[in-house]
Amino acid sequence: MKGLVKQKPEGSLRAVSMADPIIPEAAPPIGGPRLRFAVQKHWARNLHYDFRLEIGTVLVSWAVPKGPSKDPNLRRLAVHVEDHPLDYLLFEETLPEGEYGAGEVIVWDFGEFEMIGPEGSDAATALKDGIMRFVLYGTKLRGQWTILRTKMGGGRRENWLLQKIDDEFAEVNYNPETEPASALSGKVPRGRH
Repeated sequence: MKGLVKQKPEGSLRAVSMADPIIPEAAPPIGGPRLRFAVQKHWARNLHYDFRLEIGTVLVSWAVPKGPSKDPNLRRLAVHVEDHPLDYLLFEETLPEGEYGAGEVIVWDFGEFEMIGPEGSDAATALKDGIMRFVLYGTKLRGQWTILRTKMGGGRRENWLLQKIDDEFAEVNYNPETEPASALSGKVPRGRH
């Protein structure tokens, strides 16, 4: 078991633990170095999916209310939220009522990703510029994706759009609810609907 400390917004710490996972096997690299990603399905106040990319020393994170879609015709709202520590990558547990983010969390998908654009493989620069194109090598999500910052939200929050690029892994009319199990443990959560 591996320890994990998650910083709460109020500044207090909560200790949790998780098992060491096996990262899914991926195709040979086509661009720059590979980093890790995860998508956590989280039943907090509202069900959402947390899309997390390892960039630098943190997990840059977006809340995706409807979950990622493999349908290249759909763009999903992705609200940029606080960065999380790298140890949070494979967090899967139920957070108790009364705590920040209370509710069940599963690792819906995980694996590696590599940047392919727009200007090479520097994820930090692409993030700052507001457009990232990358290849996911996950258990559920594979192939090319893009995420771009928008001006939606009126400055109250930083909204992005997550979209699958039309490639051999695209799937029209895809719904993430058709694959409910955790990619890490196989657990199908009770959740709150």
